[in-house]
Parts: sequence; C-alpha cells; structure tokens
Amino acid sequence: MKDPVSRTILLFDIEKYSDRDDVEQTYLRRVLYDIADRALERAGIDETLRQRADRGDSVMELIDAGASVPALLRTLLTEVPARLHGYNRLASSSAQIRLRGVVATGYVAVDEHGGWVGSDLNHACRLLDAPLLRAALRERDNGFALCVSEGVHTGIVRHDHHGIRAAEFHPVTLTSKNGPLRAWLHGPVPSGATDHGEAGAGEAPVPGTSGDVPAPGSPAAGAQAAPAQAPATPASPGAGGVVFDFGGGSPRFGGSLVAGDQHGVSGGQVTGDVHLGGTAGEDA
Repeated sequence: MKDPVSRTILLFDIEKYSDRDDVEQTYLRRVLYDIADRALERAGIDETLRQRADRGDSVMELIDAGASVPALLRTLLTEVPARLHGYNRLASSSAQIRLRGVVATGYVAVDEHGGWVGSDLNHACRLLDAPLLRAALRERDNGFALCVSEGVHTGIVRHDHHGIRAAEFHPVTLTSKNGPLRAWLHGPVPSGATDHGEAGAGEAPVPGTSGDVPAPGSPAAGAQAAPAQAPATPASPGAGGVVFDFGGGSPRFGGSLVAGDQHGVSGGQVTGDVHLGGTAGEDA
C-alpha cells in the first residue's frame, strides 16, 4: 500500500436513489457525473488533480491538496444548486435529483487493489450518511445540502473568504454508528435538530445541553440545582475552649485531623474539649 497523502475529500450522494427503477437510476447517475465534473472544472480542478470512485448512488472525489478549497466551496454553493434547478425544472417527478454533499480534508492511501483507505475518509462518509444531513436536505428547496468537516471550517470557512459567508454555517453534532461527529452545516439546521451555537467554535458543548439526553450526572432538564452548602467554619474560642460552629451540611476537616469513628452533628455548636477519632477508654 502506498503511503497516505493529504487530500481534499468531496462526496455527493443522490437522495432516494434506490426508490427509482433502472432507467431512472441510469439517468440520475449521468446527471450526478455531469454536476460533479462541471463544478470541479469551474473551481479550476481538472482531471489531473483528482481521482474518482463510483459508489452507485454516490461519487467520491480525492482532490490534490494543492487545489483551492475556497474556490471549490464557492462553486458548490453556487454552481451545484443552479445546475440542480436547471435539471429539475425539465425533469419528471420521478427523475428529480437532490444531493447531499460533504467537503473534508485528511490523509488517504490507495491500496494494491485500488481501494481507498483512511480514517479521515471514513469520517467524511459518516458525515454524508448522517440522519441530520438527510433531514436538512428534506427542508432545502434548492435540492442541495452541504456539510463541511471541522477541519475545513477551521482552515477555510471561519475566515469569511470571498463568497463563503461563515455566518451561514452552523455547528452541529451528527450521529453515526461510531458515535457523535462534529461538523458544520450550511444553511438552517433542520427542525428538531440541534444547533450548538458558539460551542461549535472549538469549545466543548456544555454537558446536558446537546438537545438529546442529559449528560450523566447533570441535572434533569428544568430541574434546579440544590444550593451549595457552606463548609463549617471555626468560631472564635470561648471560655470553654475550642468551639466549632456547624451551620448545616456535613462538617469538613482537611489533612489527617479526623480518624477512626465519626458521628455526625447536625446544626448547633460544639464547645469544650473535642476529641476526634479513637474509641472510648483511650487516652486523649
């Protein structure tokens, strides 16, 4: 197997492809190839800078790391929706084509059988198949839903390059068989899904605020946390000797002050000689 090399990863997938008959599937594949080719050419990425793998209802492109990712994103945001509109306005209802797209970056190797290997590629494929991206496409009237990886957002999108408005991308956590995946969705987050807001800009989401289920150990939604109890503080010693004032809750003693058996004291004052640890009959 060759050494893995850095690549930009572009994925397209046709919505409801398996619901069509053979003739319709053949037409949809032809349209998909045409859209991918024209988008890449418009971005200045010719065939010498890319490799393609066919997956039936989807196409995968490995693009040379030297190709412009901003140019690719600008084309995807403009050229692809325009071409989809052009095809769909003339196509029958059974031949309508709608696409999910993913742009990611990472290291990919090609094995001795021509197969592509790499965890970054696996990650991109899981983004493409995520239920949230599918739901986003159902709500798009332009027939295209685009998601970018965390790395593409950090390196390109957040810098607000010409034609790529950072404000139009929203941080989301997508579910997959291997756990949650962080990504950025272009356009509105689908109804009922979760937009993590500013937590997506590199900060960890606050436990229990993901929109799914409360994190282990976090208060249930709407529940109020119990007020913190103040630790016991020593009061000024009186004539009787040492005085400990316990204002509620459990008294705390640092170091090795407490040993052996302890008995809780609930409220009030303890005065006089205080012995902690040991058993009855032992010398103080």
